Amino acid sequence: MIENKALLTEVFAIDKYVCQLRGHFHQYPEIAANEFETSEFLRTEIKKLGLQPEMVDETGFLVQFDTGTVGKTIALRADMDALQLHESSDNLVGSKKWVSKNPECCHACGHDGHMAILLGAMKILVGFKNQLSGKIIFIFEQGEESGTGILATIKAIENLGIQAIYGTHLTSFMNSGEISADEGPIMAGAAVIAFDVKGKGGHGSRPDLSINPIFATAQVITGISSAWNNQLDVEETVTLGITQLHGGNAYNIIPESCFVGGSLRFFNLETGNHAIEVLKNVAVNTAKAHNCEIINLENTKMMLEPVINDPILSEIARKGVIDLLPGHLVKGTKWYASESFSRYSHVAPSCFVFLGIRNEYVGSGAEHHNSKFDIDESALKFGVAATVKFAIDFLCS
Repeated sequence: MIENKALLTEVFAIDKYVCQLRGHFHQYPEIAANEFETSEFLRTEIKKLGLQPEMVDETGFLVQFDTGTVGKTIALRADMDALQLHESSDNLVGSKKWVSKNPECCHACGHDGHMAILLGAMKILVGFKNQLSGKIIFIFEQGEESGTGILATIKAIENLGIQAIYGTHLTSFMNSGEISADEGPIMAGAAVIAFDVKGKGGHGSRPDLSINPIFATAQVITGISSAWNNQLDVEETVTLGITQLHGGNAYNIIPESCFVGGSLRFFNLETGNHAIEVLKNVAVNTAKAHNCEIINLENTKMMLEPVINDPILSEIARKGVIDLLPGHLVKGTKWYASESFSRYSHVAPSCFVFLGIRNEYVGSGAEHHNSKFDIDESALKFGVAATVKFAIDFLCS
């Protein structure tokens, strides 16, 4: 068994390298399905370790590391894409250490840190090869934000005999260095809301000769909101986020239709599916009452399931943090954001760990997907340590 002291020695020895990696990724972000330079940089670094990446789509890839000794198989995952968002050069207290050099694109969700953590963990685990058994599959997933890479990734790994899948997500709502590995639902599932209320266009001066979809749409949204209080289980949270309303482009023209968009978030898949049906039913019948119809309703559908941590793997992760990093484990953390990591549970039991990066002194702590989002790089070493510890404990158990 690898001693904690030896593990931590390796973690601290490569901490500077990990932070430099994060700085590089942050300066050169690329949006979903376009992570070409990011992917090439990662693969170049990985080849230096004597490993051979295998492409699964345009930019995503996996790396199979065989220790040479028969044992279990585990997968460790990171995502690579950035957001199409202009980055502020300031965080919450002052200038950022690293700022995107690619216009209108930045790592405002922490994926730069995810890649740095996984590459750092890989470097350490390869060094421990003679003390390990089994196989480790390292996954670098394309386009998490848009879902462009997950299906190809799942197809590539589903027959590799993987018995556990582990990942890390940096979180701005947790203090720097805090780690959460709760069992059960820890990230929300998501359904997209997208439909049109169709009426009959005409001149603004004669609404009686038209069927105004804007009034109908207003009633549809009000009806859906009322249904949320009266038709859903009060003990199961489902958030209703109406974020788009588009209808008409002139003051004197009644439009033909009005678009409604948004999303639902939930931690119980059955409740989420029920919420979708309630929304559809209310929309169709309310529109009908106003002589309108709902079209393109098929675009309102389930997108991502909740991320649900396996209880056995979560316990391994928690015990590992307590053993290796006493004082860093926190409990009771849920996040209403959604993640493609949820799909990995269809391949093998999975565990998704949160790592806090909020530090008021360095200015990190802004919301994810915010131009002022920043990372306290001193937290990255704890992500590396927790990842390596989990892999070792699982493979050696």
